[in-house]
Amino acid sequence: MQTTDTDIARRRSILWRIHFWSALIASPFLLVAALTGILYIFTPQIEAVQLGWLDQVEPAGAMRPLDDAVAAASDAAPAEWRLQSVLPAYGERDSVKAVFVEDAGAGEGHHHGAATAKPAATLAPVQPITVYVDPYTAAVIGTVANDKRFGNWAKNLHSRLLQGDSWRWMIELATSAMMVMLLSGVALWWPSAKQPALPQPGARGRIAWKQWHAFLGVALSVLTLTMLATGLTWSKYAGEQIRSARDALGQAPPRVPANLESAHHETGLTWQAAWNITRRSAPDVAVQLTPPRSMHGVWRASSADPSRPTKKFDLALDAADGEQLYFAGWDKQTAFSKATAIGIPFHRGEFGWWNQALLLLFGVGVLFSLVSGWVMYFKRRQPGSLGVPRLAPGTWRAAAMPAVAAVALSVLMPVLAVATLAVLLIELLLRSYPRFASASAHP
Repeated sequence: MQTTDTDIARRRSILWRIHFWSALIASPFLLVAALTGILYIFTPQIEAVQLGWLDQVEPAGAMRPLDDAVAAASDAAPAEWRLQSVLPAYGERDSVKAVFVEDAGAGEGHHHGAATAKPAATLAPVQPITVYVDPYTAAVIGTVANDKRFGNWAKNLHSRLLQGDSWRWMIELATSAMMVMLLSGVALWWPSAKQPALPQPGARGRIAWKQWHAFLGVALSVLTLTMLATGLTWSKYAGEQIRSARDALGQAPPRVPANLESAHHETGLTWQAAWNITRRSAPDVAVQLTPPRSMHGVWRASSADPSRPTKKFDLALDAADGEQLYFAGWDKQTAFSKATAIGIPFHRGEFGWWNQALLLLFGVGVLFSLVSGWVMYFKRRQPGSLGVPRLAPGTWRAAAMPAVAAVALSVLMPVLAVATLAVLLIELLLRSYPRFASASAHP
């Protein structure tokens, strides 16, 4: 069937309408996400100034046994807090980092048979804390609640505006709306005899804004899709859908079996011995060690450097003799887990200066898209109207493909489904007031 000019006009008008609504929904969230994201990617530089004295030490001879550092950290931690994990010094200038969490059973007398509740004035913060120890002297350098580190604060600001997990729906709304905005924008930009692919030197005013808006959006599209895809994995509802689909397709990452137990009841393995065995068995990378939680528990070790995804591993050791009970390295990772092991650190800018520079370019590009989009809107909008792009006659009857795409995306992203229903309700209201809604036939 031959495509007529009328068909093309209808298709473009519905795409303009979709692009308009998705941009309207995404704009406030994207503005916040872009600004907070730009702030977050400079975490290494900011933390080097803020807490570099905790992370780095001066080498002084040979390092003392890891058990000495752990003992010093335990003495400095709040009473009855549980040692969750330890990051031994990987480089010669690295400090030992011991992470403590509030023990759920603390204050219930489960150790001594009597209630030992702490006075309210001495209650420790709920957030985990990290005790930093010099590996050469076993001297405690300092203690910081994890939420006080700039990186954790900036991440919480970027993902949920310093609110709880219930605010993670914002990620999904912004990400899904931006995905619709990107796909519809690429379709509208697609070059033809009447529409050049590159901005024209002689363009002025709204036409110039429009050409640069479209060109930069498409130029950054691959990077945008990468950021959107990795961002969706952290969202509330879409993230659950993605994980369910991942598991159904057999792409879940390998995990240490939850019921894994040591063959012996003794916990004779020291911290230093567990670390030595891990270094012999695992890739050459910074390590996080987790001690047994019970007499039947196991030692666990995993990579602690997301900037080296191919060194990713998980290891379990018998608590008595250090026998290897489980190991999964990069070769055991599924295609999905490999993609996220690379994509998520990239999203966070953890691969170094080039990664940070690319994300800064992306953030500035998003800000330009927002500014140029609103400039075009106000240049086009007529006084007394909403400035919604006008639909060509018969467009709704020709909207089958966008409708199918919207349904497919809504199944994956439930928050988008709610937003789509809200837009459709507004569209029904606008059909009763077409002069109020529309400003121009040519957005």
